[in-house]
Amino acid sequence: MYDDDLTTLDTELDLESPLDRMAPPGEAEEPQYNPDQMLPLLSSPETPQRMLAARAFCELQDERAIPQLIHLLNDPCPLVRVSAAYALGRNPSSTAIAPLIHQLQQDWNGYVRKGIVWALGNCHDERSIDPLIHALKSDISAVRLWAASALAQAGEVGYGAVLKTLPPLIEALRRDPVAAVRSNCAWTIGQLCRELPSNVVYATAIDALIESFAEEEELGVREDARAALLKLGDTRGLQTIEELEQDGWFS
Repeated sequence: MYDDDLTTLDTELDLESPLDRMAPPGEAEEPQYNPDQMLPLLSSPETPQRMLAARAFCELQDERAIPQLIHLLNDPCPLVRVSAAYALGRNPSSTAIAPLIHQLQQDWNGYVRKGIVWALGNCHDERSIDPLIHALKSDISAVRLWAASALAQAGEVGYGAVLKTLPPLIEALRRDPVAAVRSNCAWTIGQLCRELPSNVVYATAIDALIESFAEEEELGVREDARAALLKLGDTRGLQTIEELEQDGWFS
């Protein structure tokens, strides 16, 4: 699976942030900040202070910060907004879902939308599924990339969410113009298939992974489709891999 300076670019994949490499909540290193010192700075009139505090809560988990972080989603400075979004991903709260979705729908900055998608992917809330699907279908490539992997949370939400999520993931696996997005779709489909019984939905998803492995031109996408099939241990998938590798297709 792929992981993708603040700019106004809305067409490129290279919207990378220093915050992009953060671990999921609960896996962070020892925080370097004191929450009691950072909390007042969230409402500072000085932009650098607000940004510093919001970034601090990308490491800290403290529910006292959540209301002010939600407020900072509307900050005039995009760097503050993206830091607030990542911080809310580190501090998931049901009260943040609606504000995050609202900002995802209206924020002009792709960098900020990436952060919001990451946050929604950590919330494991049913309300985030439709906005993430919409982002996968229609946003810029850097945001689609993260939406594809964020939708793996559907397995934590429930069976209905998995059923809703798989068709757009399969469509993106087949048709998205960016190989990295297709690769993340293959990974997420593999994750979600673990939550399914052996039924027609599961079979359709396996068909898509087999098709990607057999027909995809990009090696990285084929590798992720192959890895997903191997982890699932699906008989048809394993047989296809064996047959194609014997024929020298995959090297």
